[in-house]
Amino acid sequence: MNHHGWTSYFSKAIILICIFLLTAGCWDRQEIEERAVVLGIGIDPAEPGAAEEEAQISHKKGALDIPEHGMIQLTVQVAVPGRIPLGPGAGGEGGGKRTVWVVSGVGHTIDDAINGLQQRIASPLFFGHLRVIVVSEKVAQKGMQNINDYFRRNPDIRRMSWMFISKGSTTELMKASPQLERVPTLYLMTTMDQAVKMGRFPNDFLGLFWSSVSAKGKEGYLPYAELKGQDSLQISGLAYFRGDKLVGSAQPVDIILLMGIMGMNPAGGQAFVKIPGTSDYLEFSARSRKVFTKVDIQDGQPHVRVKIMLEGNIREKSTEEVKLDHTVIQTMEKQLNKDAQKAYLDLIRRTQEKGSDIFGFGEKVRARKWKYWDQHIKTKEKWQQMYPDIKVDLTVQVEIRRVGMKAV
Repeated sequence: MNHHGWTSYFSKAIILICIFLLTAGCWDRQEIEERAVVLGIGIDPAEPGAAEEEAQISHKKGALDIPEHGMIQLTVQVAVPGRIPLGPGAGGEGGGKRTVWVVSGVGHTIDDAINGLQQRIASPLFFGHLRVIVVSEKVAQKGMQNINDYFRRNPDIRRMSWMFISKGSTTELMKASPQLERVPTLYLMTTMDQAVKMGRFPNDFLGLFWSSVSAKGKEGYLPYAELKGQDSLQISGLAYFRGDKLVGSAQPVDIILLMGIMGMNPAGGQAFVKIPGTSDYLEFSARSRKVFTKVDIQDGQPHVRVKIMLEGNIREKSTEEVKLDHTVIQTMEKQLNKDAQKAYLDLIRRTQEKGSDIFGFGEKVRARKWKYWDQHIKTKEKWQQMYPDIKVDLTVQVEIRRVGMKAV
């Protein structure tokens, strides 16, 4: 066989080997119907006596030196095959009772509880489509180190999912069936996605929360979820952390203030302002904002200066007697500046009392005054100790752009 013949022979052999490798890609495939697709997870403290109900799967009873009061109850929403709507025209009833199966288990850790659930569910649990993780307020106050550690190590968990803090039982929240969505977890996810688009909540999905928790000069925050009635889910505020522990909460109006200090757009939310010398009110709605933050070192301590510039419109007035002329608008802008500055500083003060820098002032010190950081701070724990004592100056400039189409 000549040289050309050997070359042709080896070329064909290589091509056949490549074809065999490509066609062998499905050897370990698993049909989606053979998996238990988990859409949502709720984490509560376990009830007294939970250790007696725990199955001996990963360890024997009494083998681990873990107190019973540290156990958790894990509740999962598993998609029922064939009942999840595939589009807007798909049939089915409102609510999520027919589309998901809610099942609970207990354990000392997240994986321990999942192992117990797997004993009761025939198909392997699959977290690739997990959309919502809801953690009880009581669990978050004790610390979320184990929760964050497990989900960060799991390659199936999407960083675009949402994590919530629940004011009540997450089990009841997992069983809720909103009328506008047949899958409860998708309703929660849609609620947050729309809130971000309307400027009512920061884009703080799971991956960003973990980044904040890991940052040396910033703390994490999560939305508060609350069950209203039997089928209504509500975002009732903001939960903020110090390290991995929940230390405080804020009202929905404070969410807009947080976004204002951090310079996030669009600028959602409204505020009532009283016309001085009268009993009349106007409602102001912000449309856009610009924020300038400057960091200096004064007397050996970080000094933060924040300037917030807001533009917005008048949405409503309490009575027809109010005439929106140039003088009234200027008066309203001054009053809005005063009210907004007071509200912003009050939120900063409350986070300083808890030692929770959710605004990321420490990251700005670390980036812009890195020599000072390396010499005097260095660690997250040191910044947590310093944050309550740093000085923050804040000014607000509000400009009313439009007053509506009605003649005044």
